[in-house]
Amino acid sequence: MAAVLDAGDIGRALKRIAHEIVERNHGTSNLTILGIPTRGAFLSERISAILAEIDSPVPHGTLDITLHRDDLRLRPPRPLLPTVIPAEGIEGRDVVLVDDVLFSGRTIRAALDAIGEIGRPKSVQLAVLVDRGHRELPIRADYVGKNIPTSATESVKVLLSEIDGDDLVEIVTGS
Repeated sequence: MAAVLDAGDIGRALKRIAHEIVERNHGTSNLTILGIPTRGAFLSERISAILAEIDSPVPHGTLDITLHRDDLRLRPPRPLLPTVIPAEGIEGRDVVLVDDVLFSGRTIRAALDAIGEIGRPKSVQLAVLVDRGHRELPIRADYVGKNIPTSATESVKVLLSEIDGDDLVEIVTGS
């Protein structure tokens, strides 16, 4: 395992992402942040807190995409996690999806399907802590904490203090 981001690096990346979100959207007045569980939900909470410091509080929630995945039959069953949509909803709003790692693009495709069942946002943007490449679908992140090129035999492991006790991003070989 090779550590590529430590706690300080992660904090700086999230602050940069938050500033880029404010700049691109000309403030936060029409934003809603939705994190994809598990780690994307915690990252979205952190980004929302930074946005509140920079501009103003932003409604945020979580979006479970489990039932929209195209690989359900290939994976063992897992419990559904709560989808929490803020009171403001997503209709006509600029929604920023947040996830930890962008890889094939299939999780984001599932998230777009899930959003479509909830409402019709003005726009959907994507923020990820790590983009590791290897896309299988034409999906690109609007905000990236760090691009980490990987080989097909490597994986990216994100640890967050809320659930793992530490903030760290590692490349794991041989998975």
